[in-house]
Order: sequence, then C-alpha cells, then structure tokens
Amino acid sequence: MSPLDAFWHIANLFAPAWGLAALLALAIKGLWRREAKSLAWRRLWAWGAAGGAAAVIAAVLVLGRDGKMAGYALLVLGVALPQWWLLSIKR
Repeated sequence: MSPLDAFWHIANLFAPAWGLAALLALAIKGLWRREAKSLAWRRLWAWGAAGGAAAVIAAVLVLGRDGKMAGYALLVLGVALPQWWLLSIKR
C-alpha cells in the first residue's frame, strides 16, 4: 500500500465520525440556539469528532473490524456524548 493509499484508507475510516460530528454540531447550533450560543461550532465539532474517532478505534479493537452495526451504535454515542456534555456544563 502506498502512503497515499494509506492516507485515504485512514481518512475513510474516520470520515463517518467527522461527518456525523459536523451534522450534529450544525443541528445543535440550529435547534438549541440559546443554549449553544456561547459554544463555537468548531468546538462542538472537535469534541464530537474526537469522541467519534475514539469510538471507531474502540469498535475496531473490540469487534475486530469496521462496519458492524454495534460499531455504528458506538460511533453515534461517541459523537453525541461529548456534545451533550458541552451543552450540559453551560447551564
């Protein structure tokens, strides 16, 4: 595998986590405007992306491969919990 292929392989592994984190951050900023007013979009995305990336790594380690439904459930939790925590500490 060439270095470029390895880069794309890793990027595609984490792309669902980063994309879901971006969509959820946009939804939070749109639906909970008052509660999320003091939170930057990038901060919401970064925490969600980090949690999602950790969940993807955990799913690969525990389940043995990517693409299982339990792994995707862990991904959703990994993205949502840090963003929920950021909203809850602002109250």
